[in-house]
Amino acid sequence: MEPAQVARRYYELVDEEAYEELVGLFTKDVTYERPGQESIDGRAVLRQFYDRDRPLSNGEHELDSVVSDGDIVAVRGTFRGEQDGHQVELGFADFHEFEDGKIARRYTFTDRDTV
Repeated sequence: MEPAQVARRYYELVDEEAYEELVGLFTKDVTYERPGQESIDGRAVLRQFYDRDRPLSNGEHELDSVVSDGDIVAVRGTFRGEQDGHQVELGFADFHEFEDGKIARRYTFTDRDTV
């Protein structure tokens, strides 16, 4: 799959809560950064984040833009679902950096303080 296809698949898997397959999209030493929060480093910690620590749930991502430039894919969209048990709708921009066809680094920016 091309990087843009992998990025699109990532959001499908998050929405399906198919975390085993989702984690397989990332390199073993992945780094995931969110402003104001500790980085998530490595597949095991990433899996733990999705299984136990992710504050968003029961929702879906609507992708407005997916822009690919070589091994970097930028995605802009809206998430509608729950955050800590409350209904939310938030805008996001994500950047996925690829190595050998897998996501090696991921950066998330939202229009809320913490996600």
